[in-house]
Amino acid sequence: MKTTEKVAYLKGLAEGLGIDDQTKEGKVIAAIIDALDDLAHDIESLDDELDEVAEVIGTISDEMDDIEDEVFGEDECDCEDCCDDEDMYEVTCPSCNNSITVDYDVISSGEIVCPNCGEKLEFDLSDLDDEDEDDE
Repeated sequence: MKTTEKVAYLKGLAEGLGIDDQTKEGKVIAAIIDALDDLAHDIESLDDELDEVAEVIGTISDEMDDIEDEVFGEDECDCEDCCDDEDMYEVTCPSCNNSITVDYDVISSGEIVCPNCGEKLEFDLSDLDDEDEDDE
């Protein structure tokens, strides 16, 4: 039952009991019921406005999703790790002992610069190539 319906029920009870609104007690009860009626209508209006705001926010959210897809490209899936096909490697800089995480493409380029100290780090993959040939 809505709040306005509950207040209407109370108003009906007060009238059914024959409460005289000319007495002190009757005036207080009638004023309370009128105040409750006003509050119930205000709450109903706020609920309606809140529904409208929620609908607008939903529309804005959908539009923002479309804009993000347009600007950043649409992800093929929403998972974080399952589609990560690249192996990542952790390299430690011998100069500053900073750990750097890189992928195979970076290592295969032969060298990178440490982002922490600027030291040039070189990678020799010839041992890996020899192992691959031995496996064949």
